[in-house]
Amino acid sequence: MFQIYCFHLKHFIIFVEIKNVALIRRAIKYLINYRKLTVVALAAFLFSCSPVKFVPEDRYLLNKVEVEVDNSTINKEEAKLQIRQKENYKILGFAKFYLWMYNLSSKKKANSWLKKIGEPPEVFDESLVGASEARLKQYLGNKGFFRANVNTDVMVNENRRKANVRYKVETGEQYKIRKVNYHISDSTLKVLFFNDSAKAFIRPGTPFDFSLLEQQRSKIVNLFKNEGYYYFSKDEVSYLADSSLYEKEVVLDLYIGSSPEQSSEKKFEPYSLNHFYISVLPGSVPVSAESSRFWQFSDTIRWENHTLFSNPEIRYRPRLFDSMLQMKNGSLYRLDDARHTFDAFNRLRQFRFIDIQFSEPEMPVDTNLLDCHIRLAPLSKQAVSFDVEGTNTSGNLGMAGNVNFQHRNMFRGAEVLQLNLKGAIERQQRTNKNVTEYFNTRELGSEMSLTIPKILGTRKLVDAFWNLLPKTIFTVGYNYQRRPEYTRTISSLKFGYDWMTSEYRKHTWNLLDFNMVTLYQFDPSFIEMIKDLYIKSSFTDHLIFAMNYSFVHNTHKLGTFQNYFYLRFNVESAGNLLYLLSETLDRKQTQVVDSSGPGTSEFYTLFKTRFAQYIKSDLEFRYGYIIDKYNAIVGRAFFGAGLPYGNFDVLPFEKKYFTGGANGIRAWQVRALGPGTYKAPENEYPNQSSDIKLEANLEYRFKLMSFLEGALFFDAGNIWAINEKDNRPGAQFKLNEFYKQLALGTGTGFRFDFNYFIFRLDLGMKLRDPSQEADNGWIIGHRKYTGDDFNISFAIGYPF
Repeated sequence: MFQIYCFHLKHFIIFVEIKNVALIRRAIKYLINYRKLTVVALAAFLFSCSPVKFVPEDRYLLNKVEVEVDNSTINKEEAKLQIRQKENYKILGFAKFYLWMYNLSSKKKANSWLKKIGEPPEVFDESLVGASEARLKQYLGNKGFFRANVNTDVMVNENRRKANVRYKVETGEQYKIRKVNYHISDSTLKVLFFNDSAKAFIRPGTPFDFSLLEQQRSKIVNLFKNEGYYYFSKDEVSYLADSSLYEKEVVLDLYIGSSPEQSSEKKFEPYSLNHFYISVLPGSVPVSAESSRFWQFSDTIRWENHTLFSNPEIRYRPRLFDSMLQMKNGSLYRLDDARHTFDAFNRLRQFRFIDIQFSEPEMPVDTNLLDCHIRLAPLSKQAVSFDVEGTNTSGNLGMAGNVNFQHRNMFRGAEVLQLNLKGAIERQQRTNKNVTEYFNTRELGSEMSLTIPKILGTRKLVDAFWNLLPKTIFTVGYNYQRRPEYTRTISSLKFGYDWMTSEYRKHTWNLLDFNMVTLYQFDPSFIEMIKDLYIKSSFTDHLIFAMNYSFVHNTHKLGTFQNYFYLRFNVESAGNLLYLLSETLDRKQTQVVDSSGPGTSEFYTLFKTRFAQYIKSDLEFRYGYIIDKYNAIVGRAFFGAGLPYGNFDVLPFEKKYFTGGANGIRAWQVRALGPGTYKAPENEYPNQSSDIKLEANLEYRFKLMSFLEGALFFDAGNIWAINEKDNRPGAQFKLNEFYKQLALGTGTGFRFDFNYFIFRLDLGMKLRDPSQEADNGWIIGHRKYTGDDFNISFAIGYPF
């Protein structure tokens, strides 16, 4: 059940009220019963407008463009980019939605909103066919296919006023490089080049491909720029190819430092770094301000070969810049060091813009030196924000408020202090003694974190992480949660590091992740429900003393239309050190009755609380395939497992896996699926969790109009118990049966892009329910659908 949902845009709150889930379920049932009539009516509405409504009488609509290539080494989608005229954009692979929107508009209104969000018809232009053929031949020639042929078929339907164009590409044989001759004007450059692997990038037998030659060119430039040659550029690298000597083979001459047209050699010399000038500009300085402009600075600090200009708005300690600079006085200029320095300052999240320039000293010197000028424009030192948001847990909606305070330069070393206060209420509709309870879940919490932009530790540790943009993070928090079933308090303390090993790779290592969980004020009906279940032990006071490591490789860049992948790996171990110390010190164990049967269990305690002992690891992979600016396919796979042992034979509740909900298998409510084939009692609040999770998701996303996106998705997965003591029927993971217990769901949804955030609405439909005994769990094709087979999810952001 749900009553109200809210989401926010900065400080504006929008409410969407739905009186009763039963109303939605009745609507779904109605659509199911009359689905044939609905489909017919919808199809009639969608295709009632003529696709050639706005095509001139004597012209044709470009209906379809195809490219056929007889060579599998050629990327067909890349070849299609060479076509000068393409058909209107499609969604779902066939529906020209934007053309349809445009055709719904009136011919009389030139600036109709339908015309603005739609796409005008692509009118066939025969002159662009020849231009496309020329572009394709040029593209193939750049790939080394100098004898390629392109034949074009234009098929016109006079009655429907549509034209289809098919480009048939015969590549012929690709030219290869037979020999490479190197011409390097400077002897030092020659030594550096032949000592580096760059020379092996293009070798005899390599296809004669312009893109490969350009990659080699860039690699050569980077090689010399990382050896001190500041003025070396792409203009100093050129090629001369001769294909007349051999059949389908090319003799390639590579010139470095001088082209074959130059009569004299140019002198190249390496440059060393001299002095560093760092300017912390006033907050009012625009991003476009010229670096040559003189600003009024209140402070000037000089040390060794550094000069720091600062202002009274924000002051930094000089040693901060020593740690951020990935360059040193007297060392050779290296392009990679300059890039790493920019990344280091950017990772601080302290500055509106960062500008790094190099120039020769104004005073004449005998040696080749470069001064480094770094301009930094800081963000505001302190900030306070207040957020109100909607929450949705298993369809139980509520509201939460956050007060956030941030200080970006706490101790003048770019340390970031963050304080967060949170309060939340949530409505879980329960009937207690004929009294309906509302907003019976409450939460109050606070958290404070301090981020220091360096490694705190031994000298060897500091030296090991010096050039990895490290951070040390301290976090302390307290959370109070009052739920219908119990009250829980969580005290937490965390200390760890994170660092970058590349632009895409981030590491997080928490040396200490401490949580103390206390539960009390249990609802008798809840205790009665779980009294005979092994998971009862998860709802006891416990302490977690863990260490964990996380690795993330993410190539996704917001605002770009490029394929990407995301890989995340986590591993966590808890209780081993405490158990070893307890054994070594021969501490006394506590004895209690074993929750899983007759007998007793023994365990150690810390602060009079049993501590958990387990190892847990999970792996997540995502891949985004961008078809075009309107269409994308994103896939996700997840596998995780936690093994309890030793001092605590069950995973703590907050460390268990669950699925369902807005970010899981969306045809089920969150925590309402599994484990295995286990079916929870009816009317029980969804609370299923376990030790193993396997999940896969596939989503097709398509843009409908300016701020509205659509999606079709397919989800599969489940959770299982790894511990043989778990006595929930069907919960156990068995290698020869788990694949038969996978839940399958599908559905559709909408994404509302409000720039600052994305509001998501998904409707999931069950295809296969492993807890259903009949028909091997299959629903589709075996029985009628009911309202319980559908689930509506609200969320902020994409599911993955």
